[in-house]
Amino acid sequence: MNTSLVADRINRLHTESAFKILALANELEAQGKSIIHLEIGQPDFTTPRNIIEAACKAMKEGKTGYTPAPGIIPLREAIAKHCETYKGVKTSVDEIVVVPGGKPVMFFTMLMLGREGDEIIYPNPGFPIYESVIKFSGAKPVPMPLLEKNNFRVDLDQLEKDINDKTRLIIINNPGNPCGNMFSAGDIRAIADLVKDRDIFILSDEIYDRIVFGEKPLSIASLPGMKDRTIILDGFSKTYAMTGWRLGFGVMNRELAGHMSMLMVNSASCAASFTQWAAIEALTGPQDQAAEMTAAFRERRDYLTAALNNISGISCVLPQGAFYVFPNIASFGLSSAEFANRLLEEDGVAGAAGTAFGSFGEGFVRFSSANSLENIKIAADRIEKFCKRL
Repeated sequence: MNTSLVADRINRLHTESAFKILALANELEAQGKSIIHLEIGQPDFTTPRNIIEAACKAMKEGKTGYTPAPGIIPLREAIAKHCETYKGVKTSVDEIVVVPGGKPVMFFTMLMLGREGDEIIYPNPGFPIYESVIKFSGAKPVPMPLLEKNNFRVDLDQLEKDINDKTRLIIINNPGNPCGNMFSAGDIRAIADLVKDRDIFILSDEIYDRIVFGEKPLSIASLPGMKDRTIILDGFSKTYAMTGWRLGFGVMNRELAGHMSMLMVNSASCAASFTQWAAIEALTGPQDQAAEMTAAFRERRDYLTAALNNISGISCVLPQGAFYVFPNIASFGLSSAEFANRLLEEDGVAGAAGTAFGSFGEGFVRFSSANSLENIKIAADRIEKFCKRL
């Protein structure tokens, strides 16, 4: 088969390194090596029982067929109420599109807004799929450096310099992956001020906005004049431990929602019907387990951050949200990839190199605290032993 017939745009796509690390860690585990998994961004909790039972009930009732491309109306109504309660954003069913996971919102947004010659600003270090799908769209990715000296918050002066007439979209992730950073309300308002008189959209990735350890994040869509120029990305994977259910949603103006629905029709048709009915239960049912998971993530964050800061040669900013820590390991003289690879192979702790999240991640590694506190304590001891040998 002549592979040269494959379209060039396929070569613009890149993978998530965390999944490659997971595969390698699993191989080592299969060979008998003890591995502590801190590489993947997946809650270690099971989906709450009431959500599982709602899915089973829906299937038994025959809710297993196609749904409207943007999602069933009862779920979109529940999402609208959720957005008003937790984000301060009033929306309606015709501004909401339900999709199979959060990534389709990213992908569809780039396809809708990214054109040859356009520029899209994205957080770096940041979720690696941002840069990947920007390149796929044909637009130029422009990094928004998130630096340790600024607690991984946006440098507003630099952002203002990077915005120009070619800027089509700015991506913000609040709280952020991989740094666990939070943009302050002042940061968000300043970003809104920078774009309010320009033809620039915002993709606001809010997938972690219920997993926060301090002040509630401000959704940029809640600010005056920003709702129609913002695409909110959210979903059920993180808050409700539903990663394998593949269910997310986007909130945007009616015109863009129509375009995104058309992309759904031409790709996935619709999200699975019974997962949508389960998602209604997730949003409208008891929220105590979601709160308990966040409390556990806080306890793990506190322990892991303190343990890392007690290791000579490592410094680690205290994350404000999500379930990651992003320690600085530059003092050891190894690249991020070398540090992560050796830590896995020599001491059995799987983490992700900072450069998996962009060039500004060099000198850092990401550890996920989505593992038990017991395992995190074991991992911290192993990391300390590894660093002492270095």
